Amino acid sequence: MRTMAPSMTRSMQRVAETVASDPAGCAQLTVTGLAERTGTSEATVVRTSRLLGYPGYRDLRLALAGLAAQQESGAAPSVTADIAVDDPIADVVAKLAHDERQTLADTAAGLDTVQLEAAVTAVAGARRVDVYGVGASGLVSKDLAQKLLRIGHVAHAEADPHLAVTTAVQLGAGDVAIAITHSGRTVDVIEPLRAAFDQGATTIAITGRSDGEIAQYADHVLTTSTARESELRPAAMSSRTSQLLVVDCLFIGVAQRTYESAAPALSASYEALAHRHSPRPR
Repeated sequence: MRTMAPSMTRSMQRVAETVASDPAGCAQLTVTGLAERTGTSEATVVRTSRLLGYPGYRDLRLALAGLAAQQESGAAPSVTADIAVDDPIADVVAKLAHDERQTLADTAAGLDTVQLEAAVTAVAGARRVDVYGVGASGLVSKDLAQKLLRIGHVAHAEADPHLAVTTAVQLGAGDVAIAITHSGRTVDVIEPLRAAFDQGATTIAITGRSDGEIAQYADHVLTTSTARESELRPAAMSSRTSQLLVVDCLFIGVAQRTYESAAPALSASYEALAHRHSPRPR
């Protein structure tokens, strides 16, 4: 619901916010009751349910009842995302851990596994993989490229946006370009992905906005989720957590598909670096 809210109308946002804040109470309401509570119409409630991935309100109501039961059982900790300036460090740890768990759960629940399978297939058979990202997403792009290199794939994460476009125009059929952007509208990431798309490379977007501009140039879209942003917890923190989960899922899928070559490559990389992790003789 947090991920989809920006693409909803104001009336649909009211329905989503009400449902997210009180799943137990809303699970008891009929479609008419929820419409009255949110000051909207029955049609708006149904449209919101469908936008959230449910065939109708009845299915959303069942999901809410399940969530309410889980919360009642004590599975969800009674902490909030808001971190105050004067919070004890123990509370900061508890709140951040709660948010991280929720972000991961939201991402896993919303990840389209059909799109993920298609992305895995493309990367597993790619001649070369370029990954684009800036800021916090740039750190995630480097993480993915490094992982792919460890299992024998040719992968690059270019931090310079000008050089990223320069390398993107060298890609073609058989190559893969991956763009990572939470907002879906980061120009320095959109431009190289568009260049790769125009050159015929297979393109993948990892984004929190499936309706963002980046999706126009992506053959496959992997949607991430984020926790609610607060003053002391910028969106970059939660988006990074969500992106890393998607990147790890993609990497494991590729490693599975290419296990016969990936396993020896991974072992070789471990052996090549083993001496760096051993105590130096005096």
